[in-house]
Amino acid sequence: MKKTKSRREASSVVPVQKPAVNWWPWAAALAGLFLVFEAYTPALNGAFVLDDRTLPFFDPNLSHSIWGWVGNVRPLLMFSFWIDYRLSDGVNPFAFHATNVVLHFLASTLVALIAAKLLEWASVVGRKRTVLAWFSGALFLLHPLQTESVAYVASRSENLSALFYFAAFTVFLYRGTESMTLLRTVAILALFGGAIATKEHTLTLPALLLLTDLFWDRGGIRKNAILYGLLALAGMVGTAYLVRMLGFADTAGFHVKDVTPASYFFTQCRVIWIYARMFVLPFGQNVDPDIPISQGLIDHGAILGLAAIVAAVVGAWIWRKRYPLAAFGVLMFLLLLAPTSSFIPIKDPLAEHRLYLPFLGLVLISLEFLRRMKDSQVMWAGAAVLAVCSVLTYQRNAVWTSPLALWQDTVAKSPNKYRPRFQLAFAQYEVGRCPEAVQSYEKAAILGPADDRMLIDWALALDCADRVDEAVARLRQASLLNPTAHVYSQIGKVYASHGKMQEALVALAEAEKIDANFDMTYVYRGKIYEIAGDRAAAAREYQRALAAKPGNQDARDSLLRVSR
Repeated sequence: MKKTKSRREASSVVPVQKPAVNWWPWAAALAGLFLVFEAYTPALNGAFVLDDRTLPFFDPNLSHSIWGWVGNVRPLLMFSFWIDYRLSDGVNPFAFHATNVVLHFLASTLVALIAAKLLEWASVVGRKRTVLAWFSGALFLLHPLQTESVAYVASRSENLSALFYFAAFTVFLYRGTESMTLLRTVAILALFGGAIATKEHTLTLPALLLLTDLFWDRGGIRKNAILYGLLALAGMVGTAYLVRMLGFADTAGFHVKDVTPASYFFTQCRVIWIYARMFVLPFGQNVDPDIPISQGLIDHGAILGLAAIVAAVVGAWIWRKRYPLAAFGVLMFLLLLAPTSSFIPIKDPLAEHRLYLPFLGLVLISLEFLRRMKDSQVMWAGAAVLAVCSVLTYQRNAVWTSPLALWQDTVAKSPNKYRPRFQLAFAQYEVGRCPEAVQSYEKAAILGPADDRMLIDWALALDCADRVDEAVARLRQASLLNPTAHVYSQIGKVYASHGKMQEALVALAEAEKIDANFDMTYVYRGKIYEIAGDRAAAAREYQRALAAKPGNQDARDSLLRVSR
C-alpha cells in the first residue's frame, strides 16, 4: 500500500518549467543597430565638414591630456571627442562618425521606452503597445531628418545631450510610486547635469517633468518638491551660464546682426511648420536653407503660422482627454523647440539638427493616429514607413561624404545665398578644381560682401589656376581691408611660387613688420632661401618659425630636411 501511494504522489508532481528567455527584444535591438549602420554607411568614412574643422582635434598644438579638452565649454561633449581622438590615434573620421551612430542608437532605445510608458498611460496595452513602442524607437532611429545630427560630427552635441535628456526622462517616468526615492532623484539630477554639460538647450527638462506630472495627473508635484526644487536651482545656474555664453557668441544672442527678438519670433512662427512638414514629408533637406526673415507679423505670412500654433496649443488642451498622446506631443514639441525657436535670435533661422530633441513630440503625435488602427494595419503601415525612411536616410547620407558633395547639394537648393557658394568654392579648390572654384568665388562676390578672408581664398584659387596677376590683385585688395601678416605672407607665397623671389621677399618683410610672431612668414622665406641653395639661411628661418609656433609641422620637417 505504501509503495502504491508513493507512486501516486510521484506521478502527481508537476515538473518545474524554466521561464522562457525573452530573446526577441535583443534580436530587434541588434537588427536596429545593423540597420542604422547600413543607413549611415555613406557618411561613416566621410570627411570632416563645416564646424568639424574648428573642433579641438584639428589643432596641431592641442595637448593629448584630457584637461586640454574638457576645460573648454561643453565639457562632456569635448570628453567624448577626446575619447575618439585617443582610440583612433588621431583624426580618423570613421571613429567619430561611428560613435555618433552608436549614441543615436542608444537614444532611439530610450525613445522606445518613453513611448511604451506613455502608451500605457494612454490605456494602450498588449501587443499594440509593444509594436507602437518599437516603431517609435525605429522611426527616431531611421528618419532622414535625423541625418544632420548624426552624420555631422559637430552635431554630436545634439545626440549626446539628447541621450542624457531622454535617460533622465525615462528614470522619471518609470518611478514605482508617486514619490521619488533618493537614488532616483540623484540619478535624474546627475543625468540633467550631463545634458547641460553637453548642450544648453536641455535646460527645458524641469519644465518637461512638471508638464508631464500636470498633464497626466500623476500627483507627484507636491510629493517630489525636493526634486523640482533642485532641478529649478540647477536650471537657474544653467540659464545664468547660457546668458554668459550668449554674451560672447557671434551667431546667437540679442546682438545678432539684422535680427531682432521680434523678427526672429515672427520668423520662427513659420519655421516651426517647416519642421513639422519635413517630419511628415522629408524632402528638400538643406544644410543651409534660404529662409527670409519676417520683419513684421504680416511679413511672409508669419501671422498664419502664429495663429496655427495658438490653435494647436488650444486644441491640445481642449482634447487632451480624447487624444492624450497627440495633445502631449504638441506641447512637448513646442517646449523642447522653444530654446532655438522663440525670441533669442540665432544667425540661422532653420537648422535640421535642432529638431533632434523635439522629434520625440512629433513621434507621440504620430502614435495617436496609429493606435486607432488595427494591429495588422499598424504593422504593415509601420514597416512601409520605416522602409521608406531607411532609403531616404541612406540617400541623404550620400551628401555628407565630402565637403564638395555637401555644398554642391546646398548650392543647388540655395542658389542665391552667399555662404553655400563661398563654401563650395573652397571645397572645389581643396580637390584641385581651381577654374571651377574661381567661378564660384566670382558668383559669391556678387551675392555677398567680399571680405578679406574670402579675397584671400579667392586669390589662392586664382593662383592655382595660373592667374597670378589676378591672385596678387585680390590679395592686395584684402590687405586694404585688413592689413595682416597672413595676407602679406600669402602675397609672398604667390610671388615665390611663380619665381618672383625679390617681390616675394619684399612682401614677407612687410608681413614681419606687421607681426613678428607670425610663423608662416619665416617658413615661406626659408623655402625661398632653400631654393636659392642657402641652406644655413633657410635653417635660421625655419628655427624662427618654430620659435614663434613650436607645433608648426611644415617648419619642423623643412628644418630636418636642410639640416641633412
